[in-house]
Parts: sequence; C-alpha cells; structure tokens
Amino acid sequence: MADLLKGINLIETLKESMESNKFSDVKDAVEDLLISRINLAVLGERGDEKFSLINSLHGLGPEDEGSAPSQSPVTPEEVGGYPNPKHPDFRLWDLPPVPITSPFEPEGYISRYKFLRYNAVFMTFTHIIQPNCVEVFLEALSLQQKTVYFVLLGSIKDTDKSLEEKRKASLEVLKSQGVKQPKIYLVRPLNLEKLDFPGLLADVTKDLPEIRAHALLLALPTLTPTLVTLKKEAFKALIWAAASLSGGMSAIPVPLVASMVDSSIAVRILTKAQLSLCVDDESIERTARRRHLEPTRLKELRTCALSVEVTKGEVKRRLAAAEKDLATVSSKLVEMALPRHARLASRSFTAMLQALNGAIDEMAADAEKIVAAAVEGGK
Repeated sequence: MADLLKGINLIETLKESMESNKFSDVKDAVEDLLISRINLAVLGERGDEKFSLINSLHGLGPEDEGSAPSQSPVTPEEVGGYPNPKHPDFRLWDLPPVPITSPFEPEGYISRYKFLRYNAVFMTFTHIIQPNCVEVFLEALSLQQKTVYFVLLGSIKDTDKSLEEKRKASLEVLKSQGVKQPKIYLVRPLNLEKLDFPGLLADVTKDLPEIRAHALLLALPTLTPTLVTLKKEAFKALIWAAASLSGGMSAIPVPLVASMVDSSIAVRILTKAQLSLCVDDESIERTARRRHLEPTRLKELRTCALSVEVTKGEVKRRLAAAEKDLATVSSKLVEMALPRHARLASRSFTAMLQALNGAIDEMAADAEKIVAAAVEGGK
C-alpha cells in the first residue's frame, strides 16, 4: 500500500481502504507510521561536515550516544549505518564518495552500493562538485530513482558569499553535463534551520510516497516551528487511521472492546509523539547541550502532562473525558441514524479522535515554545 500513496492524500486513501474492508492495509499504514521506517543515504567525502549532518538529522551532538564519530568506523569503501536511537527504523547510511578517476562507470557504483534501495539520497560535497558525481545522478534518474539531491555542506570557515560562489561554479558543472533544471541546496550541518535545508526537506517530502514522507517527518528532530506543524498534521493522519481500526469505520463495522484497544494504541501514538516532537526529558537535554542552554529552562515551558510523561492513566482519563463529551443531543442523533451494531464503533472512533487530536495539539504547542526558546537562546 505504501508505494501507492505518492501524490494522494493519506487520509483519503485510508478511507477508501476502510470502505473496502481492507483493514490489513490500514493496519500496515499505522504500523509503518509508528515505526518511521525510512532509509536515507548520505553520499560524499567523510569529514566533519558530513558526520555533523548525520548527527543533526538524528538530533544528536558529537558527545551523545549513537552519534556518528569524527572518524568513520568502516573502511573507505564500506557503507556505514547509523540507526536513530529514538527511532531505530530511521536509518542514515554513510555512502563512500564517488571515485574521481577516469574512466568511470556510474552503473558500477550504483550496483555496488545498492543505490536504489534508499528512499532518498543526499549527494554531499564541500567544494565544487565532481563530474563523476553528476554521472551517478544522471544514471540514478535513468533508473527512476528520482529522490536524489545535491547538497553543498558549509564548514565553519565558509561565509554565505563563499558558499554562493561554490554553488554557482557547481551549477555550471551540472549544466555542462546535461542536467536539466539543476538545483543545489546550501546546508550548514550544525544549523539545519538556516539556509536551504527547510526547502530541501520540503522537496524531499513532496517527492517521496506520502507514507514515507510522513515517516521521515516524524523521525526528524524538531528543527523549526514549521516542522512541528508538519509533524502535527502527520500525527493526525495516524490518529485517524488508528481510530478507524479500533472504532470501526468500514461499511460493515465490527464493534471492539474500545477501552482496551483505544488505550493501548493511544499510548503508543502519544509515546511516539512525545519522542517525535522532542518534548521528552532526554530530547530537551540534547537540545540544550547543542544550544549551550540550561535544560531546566526549556523543560519548564511544558504545560501538557503528556509532554512530560505518557502514562496509561492519563491516556485513559482523556479517553473517558472524550466519551463523556459525546453524551450530547447531537451525538445521540448521530447514533440513532446508525445501525445498532455500529453505534459502539462510531462512539469509539469519535472519542479516540477527539482525545488524541486534543493531546497532539497540546504537545505540539509545547514543542513550538521549546523550539522558539532554543533558537532564540542559541543565538
């Protein structure tokens, strides 16, 4: 199902699956989003800039457990793998640089490093791009691997002016080798919220199948307020799917024991949200270290209990409150219009949707405050 979602609204696709009683498709989508299964390759010279990019994409500093070391632990021709400590199925792969020798066969490089298995590839460089890299890019396009992007990494010594000069020279290389509408993203690995990274992320999520785009958004650290908003939207699609499974929105509803199913899946979703929105203690402490801030100051910005700790008791309380809110005239009229066997399913769906959407809104509001304080304090 996942590969069919490109260019289609996720919720609309899930609705179609529910109406056709394809519960397995919806269940697979829920698990996919909860796991955040995605493989992103970072190709290029192994140096401080590349490893800083890998760590920043995982929300890690060089001293954090699971971070990419300054010296690669693999041989120059091997692939290095870096799972995300919080999202183990979001894996970043360190691909060796493309050889600069001539003659060069791009097919050999793509085959050797299984280029087509990655959901997206960042082709990074720190100076002017090499012609052989362009050959690999063109070969990937010919094989329908279109999620490949040129990323010029800025070092501490680079000024905005020097980076623009490198980009201009590299664009000339791309044009000379026949790349149509060439694009190069300027990225400072230690400050992903600056320069072109937000635009790169927007293009990657647009180009990926939607369920993969959602998985990427959920696994990335909260770099900007815009990313917090995108995460919130992705979680609401996940909540809709989960509520549909537990409450039943198919043409032939199957009532379930709502209190058991809803609280179990709700805890999983909200635990995922806590980690994805980076409002848990460990994430805040990492953010504070990278920004040279006092973590207590950031932790005090949280007002939602679920941002601090996701407990089954708090989740059940919210679900019960949502159920109580449904005891209104309007909801009773809706129930009267449904077949008797579908009423429990409808109430379960509505209560879970209301409770979890409210919780995500509160947690996202905390995340926005933390991101704003971290960016401002980090200056």
